[in-house]
Amino acid sequence: MNIIRKKSWEISQNEVTPKELFEKRRSFIKLGAASLVASGAIMELLAQENLPKITLDFIKDENKNNLKLNTFEQITSHNNFYEFTTNQSAVKDMAHTLKTDNWKIKIDGLVENPMEIDLDDLKKMLMLEERIYRFRCVEGWSMVVPWNGYTLSSLIKKVKPLSNAKYIRFETLVDSSSFPDQDRGVFATLDYPYVEGLRIDEAMNDLSFLAIGLYGDLLPKQNGAPIRLVTPWKYGFKSIKSIVKISFVEKEPLNTWQKQNPKEYGFYANVNPNVDHPRWSQKKERVLGSFLKQNTLMFNGYEKEVASLYNGMDLRKYF
Repeated sequence: MNIIRKKSWEISQNEVTPKELFEKRRSFIKLGAASLVASGAIMELLAQENLPKITLDFIKDENKNNLKLNTFEQITSHNNFYEFTTNQSAVKDMAHTLKTDNWKIKIDGLVENPMEIDLDDLKKMLMLEERIYRFRCVEGWSMVVPWNGYTLSSLIKKVKPLSNAKYIRFETLVDSSSFPDQDRGVFATLDYPYVEGLRIDEAMNDLSFLAIGLYGDLLPKQNGAPIRLVTPWKYGFKSIKSIVKISFVEKEPLNTWQKQNPKEYGFYANVNPNVDHPRWSQKKERVLGSFLKQNTLMFNGYEKEVASLYNGMDLRKYF
């Protein structure tokens, strides 16, 4: 099995699953029994822990921090996905309408190699990794997720941005047959398509990630299938779901929530316990499954990796 070098943001691998299951998986690997993945014993064990079958081949993320991973059930049952509904617990039951077959992503704008790429081809083009990240919602809840996917920088290098490309603009699918809220017209919750953006240097940071799976299986629809952005030092609304278009542009794109309410949501949306949301404090967060709140970390615990991106910037002004 391939192992990647440990990094300061990594989380202990033995927290990815309950300890008993982790140790049994490790034993199978030591025995070289990859063929046993499909065995009845493994399937029964996975079912007991409510975990998906491991269907993806990826480089494991060996982590050194000791954070407890949220369960698959928690991660897939508490979702903000307004294209379906504003009811977080109802998204899971509604997400079956999202059609992900033959998914294509258009990459255009200020690049040498614009392309429209099939998701299956993208899987062959780039090396699949596991990244275990903290995830912090602007609403004050958080979780820890084992994503599977690719560094955003690896895709950027393929398309070769031009020198005047300063930002990347991301766009979610518009399809009223997939997304009920888009079918509501002027009564929709948001103005679609959902749009997000990053500066090029943010996008090139090693933490920026394109996820196609979690817990070793393809991404559930309620979590942004078939491909989503993950920027773990930013609030969750920056991690745009169900991406169909990536454009390289010169000017800062207006993201959806910034357009919706610019006094409450900025372009950067970096996790900052020292800057409250106008309607609530950001100093603490509640981890899904926990009763007590914990302190929110600057940049969600990734200050060492990303703080230099914002040197000289007033983080109260550029929120």
